[in-house]
Amino acid sequence: MSAEPGAAPGRARPDDPAGVEGLASEFVAEWRDAAYNCYSSGHKFCREVCPVMQVTRNESWTPTAFHANVVAMEKGELELADVAEDYVNCTQCGACELRCPNTLFTGDFYRFRTRTVDLVRSMRALTVDAGLDQPSYARWNLLTDERRHEPVLGEAADGAPVGQDRVRDWADDLDLPTGGATILFVDCEAAFYRTSVPRAVAQILGLAGVEFGLMREQWCCGGPAAEMGYVDQAKRFARHNLDDWRASGVERVIVLDPHDYITFTEDYPRYFGDEFAGIEIVLAIEVLAELIRDGRLTPSVSIDRTITYHDPCRLNKRKGVWKEPREILRAIPGLIFKDVDHVTQWSYCSGAGGGLSIAKPELTAAISERRMGQAAELEVDTLVSACPWSERPLGAAGESLAIEVMDIHELLAESLGIEVGGSRGA
Repeated sequence: MSAEPGAAPGRARPDDPAGVEGLASEFVAEWRDAAYNCYSSGHKFCREVCPVMQVTRNESWTPTAFHANVVAMEKGELELADVAEDYVNCTQCGACELRCPNTLFTGDFYRFRTRTVDLVRSMRALTVDAGLDQPSYARWNLLTDERRHEPVLGEAADGAPVGQDRVRDWADDLDLPTGGATILFVDCEAAFYRTSVPRAVAQILGLAGVEFGLMREQWCCGGPAAEMGYVDQAKRFARHNLDDWRASGVERVIVLDPHDYITFTEDYPRYFGDEFAGIEIVLAIEVLAELIRDGRLTPSVSIDRTITYHDPCRLNKRKGVWKEPREILRAIPGLIFKDVDHVTQWSYCSGAGGGLSIAKPELTAAISERRMGQAAELEVDTLVSACPWSERPLGAAGESLAIEVMDIHELLAESLGIEVGGSRGA
């Protein structure tokens, strides 16, 4: 098929019905079995843990509907243009996959792990290839491509535009080296908006004697572009970052953001295969918990707060990381910790993931308000998270409830007597 001027090779034009139909047919052939495995079961247990369904009650924006659309497309009842916009309404939290009986019961008749997150990502990629981009996604990724970093919902904490020349500003006075066997990768939200978070992580690691540096030229991880369907752009960004790591002799990458962790442990290996071998990806939260267990960090400053912990979706639901944050919080003296078990939190979400806050900020706000309402029922004054992306909408939702949102890395730094500095995005 011919592509419109400037379009990626193979990209169809919206006015090229044959080209769009061909792409849609390939998609349906790939996903029909997964769709029938979901659609034919009819249980719909996934709906009540879906954060979008919880606040909208819109039957078209549910995990089962996402699979049913594929069945309808195969039968000729719906076309791609009819359903493309529906797939914006997903945070890719993964709660539906955990709740699905096809996942929970290994002896289930279907013997199939429902892959709703992958389906949503594939559908979004299809809409981009078919020239049916969502305008908000197209604008966001255009700016990311120009600046090499996500626009962070418009600007950095100081009001200046996001750009490559400012990606290391958060560390100006910390005297951190460039390159080395271990580096710290800082996500766009933290690097430009919540600079107190990477400053906390860097200073804690330094206190424990962990040697690390920063990249020579760090670009966005590419994960958000992939989640919105801009796979070619995501791969270009990934290629740059991997080349930078190899040129600097990097063997270990410490990441503080769960979204980066998902991208580096799932997308990069898929993009590069054996070429990615030999690079260890570790979460800062896991490193810090280990340092506390080994006695290399001893929180000693008492913190007088009544807290609960928000399990970030991409740690708890997607990666099964829930013990280490609780280890850290229980090591901090003075805290009254009102925990909610990690399984209950399968139904909790901030609404910030999967590009939802870009396309529908009002929906993200509603999901965050629901989450903060659950925290308020515990009579806490602070909600602690380990995901910088969740903290902006949660913080806004907590203002009317007099509940402060803090990052776990900042809280630990405070208990270690570290004056973090930087901005918390206020």
